[in-house]
Amino acid sequence: MRNIVGSFTSARLPPAVLTDFDDTAAVQNVAELLLKRFGGPTWQEVRSRFRAGELTLMEYQEVAFRHIQADRAAMQAYVKDQATLRPYFKELWEHCLSNGIPLAIVSHGLDFYIEALLEKEGFTQVPIYAVHTRFSPQINFEYRYPDPGQEHLGNSKGFIVNRYQRQGYHVIYVGDGRSDVEPASRADLVFAHSVLAEECRRQQIPFRQFTHFGDILLALREYHLNGQAIPKCPSPPLTKRG
Repeated sequence: MRNIVGSFTSARLPPAVLTDFDDTAAVQNVAELLLKRFGGPTWQEVRSRFRAGELTLMEYQEVAFRHIQADRAAMQAYVKDQATLRPYFKELWEHCLSNGIPLAIVSHGLDFYIEALLEKEGFTQVPIYAVHTRFSPQINFEYRYPDPGQEHLGNSKGFIVNRYQRQGYHVIYVGDGRSDVEPASRADLVFAHSVLAEECRRQQIPFRQFTHFGDILLALREYHLNGQAIPKCPSPPLTKRG
């Protein structure tokens, strides 16, 4: 059972770390790196329609990538050359391995480019929950993690959060964007930056500020060393931007 104040229950549920990929686990938005390099002539127009609310994220991604002018191998090579993981991912992964803590990527992005960066950095064991793709030669999309009854929306990050909670984990979620609001609202502890931090403030979802994976590593070490809960922090107030 989840503790409504965001701490570990008296049974001290073990933690699990779930992190978004683009702009979170990866420093860059890898999807946009690929679209800028290989995308068809209309991908920015399609992105504008998505940002205006005319297309869902699933629709935007499918349309944009179906017109991409490269094969899987070329795109993976470009990712390995251009993209990087955020600092302290390696240290967090090693800590999780040593302490039996699940760590996984949860993304609305495409599996092939996530796999490419993890392979480059030597983290092929990290589980990935993302859009499954096949090239034949056109790219095809498969959504294996929808919320029941919401299959038309594609994958649900919140579905993965709930899956780990049902397995008895206290879920720590890390993200940056609007697509991370759903899993953040379901997670037990949230680390947020960028747009997700702004949305958490607006929707009064408690969170801790995320800069790099050292933030999560310190919280996990605090728990293991002290045997104490990792509490949520109240959302900082909105501030006006100049």
